[in-house]
Amino acid sequence: MKTKILSNSKQDITLAGRILGEGGLVAFPTETVYGLGANALNEEAVKSIYAAKGRPSDNPLIVHIAKKEDISPLVKEIPPKAQMLIDAFFPAPLTVILNKSELVNDTVSGGLETVALRMPKNEIARAVIEASGVPIAAPSANTSGLPSPTKASHVIADMNGKIDAIVDGGDCEFGVESTVITLAGETPVILRPGAITKEMIEEVIGEVELSGAVLSEMKEGEKAASPGMKYKHYSPKAKIILVDGDREKYEKFVNSKKDAFALCFEGDNITVPKVTFGAEGDDLSQAKQLFDKLRKLDELGAKRVYARLPNKNGVGMAVFNRLIRAAAFNIIDLNKPFTIGLTGPTGAGKGYICKYLREYGFKIIDSDSVARKITQNGSPVLLELQKAFGEDIVEDGELNRPLLAERAFSKKEETKKLNAIMHPAIIEECKKQSDIPCVLDAPQLFEAKAEGECYKVICVTAPLETRIDRIMKRDNISKQRALLRINAQFDEKYYIDHSDFVVYNNGEDVDEQINHILEEIL
Repeated sequence: MKTKILSNSKQDITLAGRILGEGGLVAFPTETVYGLGANALNEEAVKSIYAAKGRPSDNPLIVHIAKKEDISPLVKEIPPKAQMLIDAFFPAPLTVILNKSELVNDTVSGGLETVALRMPKNEIARAVIEASGVPIAAPSANTSGLPSPTKASHVIADMNGKIDAIVDGGDCEFGVESTVITLAGETPVILRPGAITKEMIEEVIGEVELSGAVLSEMKEGEKAASPGMKYKHYSPKAKIILVDGDREKYEKFVNSKKDAFALCFEGDNITVPKVTFGAEGDDLSQAKQLFDKLRKLDELGAKRVYARLPNKNGVGMAVFNRLIRAAAFNIIDLNKPFTIGLTGPTGAGKGYICKYLREYGFKIIDSDSVARKITQNGSPVLLELQKAFGEDIVEDGELNRPLLAERAFSKKEETKKLNAIMHPAIIEECKKQSDIPCVLDAPQLFEAKAEGECYKVICVTAPLETRIDRIMKRDNISKQRALLRINAQFDEKYYIDHSDFVVYNNGEDVDEQINHILEEIL
């Protein structure tokens, strides 16, 4: 279709309203981002939004209204706290979720029993809605998954030829979508942060909860109760990786990267190609520029982008929320001493993975080698082991490892005793050796509770019989003793459930699996 580009003149706003009233699609500016509007009461018109955006139909839409009195017909009731927020803020970049009336169809609500409602602060938006004579369902006017549009040019790039009209109202004021709070249950919960902050809301209605999905991933099987809660969202074509660290650490890290871009703050001393999104400490400037600069990265041909992590306070929480989803929750924490933790059940074949990672350029910290170093003749750890497992585990100043293993893995209580002595000393020594990038090769990473020291954890596993055979050959022991060692560890499911990535060393293309993981990590 031919998309009309309209101005904010009274004549063009009237035309936009008529198109919406007749079931068409119109993009228009709000104070947050540009919205893609359709008559919320016309289910076929709403379905055409999903088609234009390529958006999953289980994601609810926000219904925009021009006047406060337009709310009542769309909901079963307006609870007192909801009314307090409406009175205090509307019109505003705030969306309230309430239990819907029969007027609201399932396509708008994403199959939920609730409806999200907002009265935009932007006068052009309210004029378009009022001209249509109906409530307007409107997600952001972009291709689903890409950064939200804050300029008419963004909308034209994504929607030209797919919708009936675009109202050009200039740049959006805030640059990130509205705050979303649900008041459909007993406790108010913020589902998406925005320019109306948690602190501002609590001044009006008292304490509110923050959904766990604001700063982390939705739980498996959890249904999105609000737009913007999905795993990956707001993302450019470039791969975004967040970097957690102070300015100096960030600059040193990013400047060491080849073929990479930086998404940083104004004034950061960056030598690789960079795009800035506001000033450090100025959350509003970051929010206003974020989506525009994410799109700019694609224009510049960026493939991999290291973004500086914003703070999580005030409007900064909204910026963090958008960026962490743009990065698909991929964060490098420069405050942690280890880059990657490598673990897995004994006999799984971690040695080959270490060799591959070493050739790739990682420094390998071998916890077994560290264990040998800290149990040398006369060491404090060796003396503790003798007290716990017998003087005879040391012969001519050397630790008799097979004898120690026989006693330590005979019972779970004895294994715990061994771990209590060895793990703290091993971790302390590993920290002394750590550098970035490096890999901590630690079969007992979880037992030592060292996963918190790692940016990401890779688990290597293999079929049980394969592991038994490897242990028997490696350590020259019987099958019974091999099983004792296996049973002294967590089971395979525990390793898989608590790791970020899993390498299945079962005859599949291991190199291909590792390359895929490194692509995600790096």
